[in-house]
Amino acid sequence: MKTIKTILLVGGLVLSMINSSTVQAGNNPVTGISDRPFSMGDSLSSYHLNEVAVVGNNKKGPAVAKTNISVMDLPQALIVIDENAFKAQQISNITDLLKNVNGMYIMSTTGGYQEEIASRGTSLTSSNTFKNGIRYYGGMKTEISGIEKAEILKGNTALLFGNVAAGGVLNLVTKKPKFDVGGNVAFTYGSFDRYKPQFDFYGALNKQKTIAFRLNGSYEQANSFRKYVNSKTWYINPSFIFNVTPRTSILLEGDYTNTETTPDFGTGIVNYQLVDIPRDRFLGVSWGKYKANQSFMSAKITHAFNDKLSISSLTGLRYYNTDLFSNTRPNTSGSVIAQNGDWKRNIQRSGVDDSYFIEQVDLNANFKTGSVKHQALVGFDVESSETKTIAYNQFSNYDVINIFNAYNPALEAAIPSMTANTLTKNPIDRYGIYAQDLISLQKYIKLLLGVRYSNIESTSHVYTYATQKTTGTKATDHPFSPKAGLTIQPTRQLSVFTSYSNSFALNTGTDINGNALDPSIIDQYEIGIKNKLLKNKLSVNATVYQINNSNLAQTSLENGNTNSNIKELAGATKGQGAELDMEYLPWHNLRIMAGYSYTKTTYTASNTYIVGSELRYNPKNTANVSANYMFEKGALKNLQLGFISSYVGERFAGRSTRLTVQNDAYKLIPLSAYLLHDITLGYDLKKWNFKVKLANITNALSYNVHDDNSLNPIAPFNFSVNVQYNIN
Repeated sequence: MKTIKTILLVGGLVLSMINSSTVQAGNNPVTGISDRPFSMGDSLSSYHLNEVAVVGNNKKGPAVAKTNISVMDLPQALIVIDENAFKAQQISNITDLLKNVNGMYIMSTTGGYQEEIASRGTSLTSSNTFKNGIRYYGGMKTEISGIEKAEILKGNTALLFGNVAAGGVLNLVTKKPKFDVGGNVAFTYGSFDRYKPQFDFYGALNKQKTIAFRLNGSYEQANSFRKYVNSKTWYINPSFIFNVTPRTSILLEGDYTNTETTPDFGTGIVNYQLVDIPRDRFLGVSWGKYKANQSFMSAKITHAFNDKLSISSLTGLRYYNTDLFSNTRPNTSGSVIAQNGDWKRNIQRSGVDDSYFIEQVDLNANFKTGSVKHQALVGFDVESSETKTIAYNQFSNYDVINIFNAYNPALEAAIPSMTANTLTKNPIDRYGIYAQDLISLQKYIKLLLGVRYSNIESTSHVYTYATQKTTGTKATDHPFSPKAGLTIQPTRQLSVFTSYSNSFALNTGTDINGNALDPSIIDQYEIGIKNKLLKNKLSVNATVYQINNSNLAQTSLENGNTNSNIKELAGATKGQGAELDMEYLPWHNLRIMAGYSYTKTTYTASNTYIVGSELRYNPKNTANVSANYMFEKGALKNLQLGFISSYVGERFAGRSTRLTVQNDAYKLIPLSAYLLHDITLGYDLKKWNFKVKLANITNALSYNVHDDNSLNPIAPFNFSVNVQYNIN
């Protein structure tokens, strides 16, 4: 009932601003959507490459920052990768996208059906990944064909979003309506029988060009370099824009993804040692399925009172459903791979239904108090979600195979019937109030101050089918998240900044007395420099940071407890790192990007793990370099060449060695560093675009590993060919 009242209140507030006057065709001052925007069919020769992708240097902040503070004024590292960069690099998944983002990387790909992201040594859960400002579920691969821009705000963003991990946030922005009539149809064919038709149509819906639409979608069917693994994905993304007045707009968006893939947890780990077996060997069950769908609906109303004051309201709904039915992971309880390669397989099944709602209102104001300038943000958000998880009783002793022998699906036993074990419901209600002000004390000194108050109520109800009994816990948290930053700008081309911010992480389980645990509080310190050199042709940005989690929840050892659900705030970690990003545009048809990051996160206190040991999955070193060049004259006119090289340093999987267990069998698994090289080609011929991508051209081999029970090799050398016809 409270949520409904909030919606009505916000709707009434925003709608009261809207009058019936009609806007003329052209740029809307609120949305920035033009009646002649860049078209997918336009040749890049019409647009300088310094407009192709802006990495950390765009004049205004991205939508994920909720404010128009310029990048040079913001005491925080950020990256924006726009539509033309997606086109030039032929980005088709999150892994491709993150090749441009130092310090953010794929941590693991459990089951082969997801891309788990980490940043600055911190795992980014679904609380840190957004689509159009709405949290999205990261437990399934993200369809990229409907994305026109990616915004990465590194470091602590708790002030803006509440309980997010300290490493940063990723916001994917879908394609927006255009007022010119146009579009395209395209087809991609690639290695492993990958087929992908897609379409994109847009245009005005009235003569006044005050209403526009966009509709894009795709279907992808593919096998894999892993035998017996295949996938199918449907995607549709409609949107409408209504320029109600010259200062008021309404943006309606939908987004739906449906995917089905073969779960592939891999094998190749025996006694915490990688085993040399063929890269394409599949050892799951061929009938296994991971079905997932995710849908969004949102309405964003934006009104500018004048050039100094604006308000926006975002209402969003998200729903996802997953159904996993496959073999259990290797090396889990009762299913350990023996030294000779024998593996007794069990079968698992689980299902998840999740519904999510958000209402968010932001007020931006620019004003002066005397000679001091202010860029203020005041806002609140209300979020409500409920996750229902059905866990089935494990089916044991399905069969026995040997990982050193080629897999034969013809020998599989019949698909077993599964019985439900528990139904877990986790409703979470939270609201937050936040305020932030960028204070320009003088031309060269700017101070950012802000704070957020959050109220979070989380409940867990577990119903056991066998006993028909329900148990439950409830926790309420009221954390504050402050932030302070200082920016000094001796010139327009140079900014030096420092910042402190505080965030929190919710904890599950109880203390030894059965009480809910307090959140873990995380402090982050950051120092950086942003440069624009050589008449703005070269940008060089550097950041160093430290992240302290001083009260990490770990299993309580009090009174000889061994129940992992009973915990204490006895641990601590410290993460330290440095990041360097460079972008150089010596000519308008050549663009070079490069970067490097160093990250190290260790336990500084623990009742469980050795102090000084490093956290798993995090490469200390990552680096990237890419270049795109387009010929403008001669026989090669309109030919585009590019390359992307990315480096991922050594990291560790497995299980951290425990402090308190003698003769501990847990071990870390070292994963060697690897270097990937991709080559891209493009050619424009009138209304046709032709693209070719050669990925992992040196056929480098490495793995994404979760613990010791999901080993997924990276893809070998592969190619894709894309043909596109532009309608406009």
